[in-house]
Amino acid sequence: MLNEALMALAAAGGVGVVQAASTDAWVTFRQQLASLLGHGDSQRERIELERLDITAAALGGAENDDLDLVRSRQEGSWQARFETFLEGLGDREREEVAASLQSLLEGYSQDASRGGSEWNGNVRMTARASGSGKVYQVGQGNLHVSGT
Repeated sequence: MLNEALMALAAAGGVGVVQAASTDAWVTFRQQLASLLGHGDSQRERIELERLDITAAALGGAENDDLDLVRSRQEGSWQARFETFLEGLGDREREEVAASLQSLLEGYSQDASRGGSEWNGNVRMTARASGSGKVYQVGQGNLHVSGT
């Protein structure tokens, strides 16, 4: 049985996998995570890469109405995967792997924050103008409007 801190780390790992899957950092993140979970075994590493690819495909193929459900399922699946993996390690090894996982998650989080905007879930923008009103929206980045 894992202690509270390791359970929280497993949960954070599940969220981290799902968040990373839709970013530019995914290729590096998935390789590092597969290496960590493969634990020096190239066949296990390939299996983890396949699992990560299945996750990315499920998230990428989800319809907008189903995206939150798919994200939640994938987060839970990866949380369970991390819990099972950590439970199978000896105490000393568990500490080392947990520290590596924590470092990977923190590194990804820092990379994401340097990249600008970060959000979780769907984003929907709506606007209405009437009469001679104008509406300007931007999904990401800056919007500069000049003139009248």
